[in-house]
Amino acid sequence: MSLHNCGYNVLLVGRKLKDSTHLERPYLTRRFKLLFNKGFLFYASYNFRLFVFLLFTKGDVYHANDLDTLLANWLVAKIKNKRIVYDSHEYFTGVPEIQHRPVVRKVWERIEERIFPNLTNVFTVNSSIADLYQNKYNVSVKVLRNLPLRENIVKVETRESLSLPNNKGVVILQGAGINIDRGAEELLEAIALSNNLFLCVVGSGDVIQILKTRANQKDLQNKVLFTGKIPYKQMMQYTMNSDLGVSLDKDTNINYRFSLPNKIFDYLKAQIPVVCSDLKEVSMLVRQYDIGLVCESHDPKTLLNTINHAILKKKNNEFSSSLESAIKKLNWESEVEKLVDLYSGFD
Repeated sequence: MSLHNCGYNVLLVGRKLKDSTHLERPYLTRRFKLLFNKGFLFYASYNFRLFVFLLFTKGDVYHANDLDTLLANWLVAKIKNKRIVYDSHEYFTGVPEIQHRPVVRKVWERIEERIFPNLTNVFTVNSSIADLYQNKYNVSVKVLRNLPLRENIVKVETRESLSLPNNKGVVILQGAGINIDRGAEELLEAIALSNNLFLCVVGSGDVIQILKTRANQKDLQNKVLFTGKIPYKQMMQYTMNSDLGVSLDKDTNINYRFSLPNKIFDYLKAQIPVVCSDLKEVSMLVRQYDIGLVCESHDPKTLLNTINHAILKKKNNEFSSSLESAIKKLNWESEVEKLVDLYSGFD
């Protein structure tokens, strides 16, 4: 959207799933329907379709989001002698989904090792991952964080309309990848220990069904709400009606170790404090801007105490000024200048 607003002709290419919502954008979009939606056959078919489509579509700059789109973009840019920008949203070869799949991991590593040293325009989401790439490939990597827009989202829903209780502290966990080793199981156990808290889980992931089963086993139907995957603006209504947001990734792999999840900035946009795990990037940001508390352990009792402490501080307005100050600095309007500066140099 930002490049479109600067006058560039943007074409967004992706895939379309059965549950994909209608996409309304002021620029051109193209989404592929694929026979396979996961595993090797998905990645192979998607990159082949992407390569053929880009090869016969006019373009001056190819902007690849993450390693799973880099190969097709790089090949077309090389064939056409055009510029390529690589935007890595995570340390891809360190994601937990491939840590115990050595063959799959080796394939992605070979692709990265072949292409990365030849790149000159690279972004990633934080300085820790930038350092990893720079040290490995001796390539300059800029930091471009996925920060929220400063524009206000109007709070139109109430707790009653969202099926959230008025007489309890509402804790929200949101994200597109609520998976194992991201602290959701311990969070549910912590909520179960309290009569004053309510958990709202917004999003999808491989641990959701486990959480639902445990909630039923422990008779927590009145303490937890699962909304499933919902549109961003609807999700933010739940966020703005919550007292606290959580991000509890564990240090089980290098990608989680240096993660800086988008949900942190969604909580900031909603002006609610954060309780996060003691991982480098996220804890540094929370402490630097004083926008929440860092939990030293995933033990449910420790987690519960930290959550209660944070909610008490919120009720006493101890986070209000720091949250207001942080959103003035941590916003997309300021961050996007890095991207605009790069593309301006292509003119």
